[in-house]
Amino acid sequence: MSTMSRRGFLQNSALVLGGLSLTSLVGCGGQASGGSEGSAPAAAAGAGAKLVEEGKLTCISNMYFPPFEFMDEKTGEAKGFDIELSNAIAEHMGLTANWTSESNQSFDSLVPTIKAGGKADIAIAGMTITEDRKQEVNLSNPYLDSNQSLVIKKGSGETLKTLDSDEKTIAVQAGTTGADWAKENFPKAASAGNIKGLDDIITAMEGVSTGNFNALVTDLPVASYQINENGFDGLEIEEEIPTGEQYGIAVSKDNPQLLDDINAALEAIKQDGTMAKLQKKWFGQEL
Repeated sequence: MSTMSRRGFLQNSALVLGGLSLTSLVGCGGQASGGSEGSAPAAAAGAGAKLVEEGKLTCISNMYFPPFEFMDEKTGEAKGFDIELSNAIAEHMGLTANWTSESNQSFDSLVPTIKAGGKADIAIAGMTITEDRKQEVNLSNPYLDSNQSLVIKKGSGETLKTLDSDEKTIAVQAGTTGADWAKENFPKAASAGNIKGLDDIITAMEGVSTGNFNALVTDLPVASYQINENGFDGLEIEEEIPTGEQYGIAVSKDNPQLLDDINAALEAIKQDGTMAKLQKKWFGQEL
């Protein structure tokens, strides 16, 4: 697979792109519950690590991928598993996770932004580790395993076999590994231009609910969350697609010390129980 895996909470969250205040995001470092409570003592970032802003770990993501990252529609606050994980990583490094009004970006812009440098230290966004991405940026050690899933409307009778047709339309999130998988495995639909790349998962889920799309291919944890927790109980996961993906955090190739620090923090977070705690909070179980 050649590109990325990812995210949305409610359509109203689209207004955060232009209107989200700096205050509501910067506070995430200290406010998110279930972070690194009980974690090992913080260790300072390595002397060779380059930071956009001293004392802060400046993060970017795409806030359309709950439960990994999304915007609270009432408060405008960034929330989710990845948000709290980044807070815990920063704390372990003796830093504060820095989420600004520019932290929310389109998913396919995240790797180029980290590669260019100067605007963010890390991209954390349910990003699948792939060889193509590793050519552009460094990726941390894996912090979560994932598969893809096929989401359909209950009672539709759609299957992997029925969907490979030039008369069927499959939604995906643009620039993701799910999009790549759909193009490769639904060649008839793809050749007819019926693999539809969207900006966020909420729009895709709504499209399947209303019949605009026959199905959706997306990351399994995201599909499960949307169906069980976010009001899409009229949909179902027809099939878990065993792609064996792993998520990593993107860091510039020009910042090897920061990559080492991130990996050390991830290991400490696993060892002290923080990772298990966050997984139970956001997924209901350890993954």
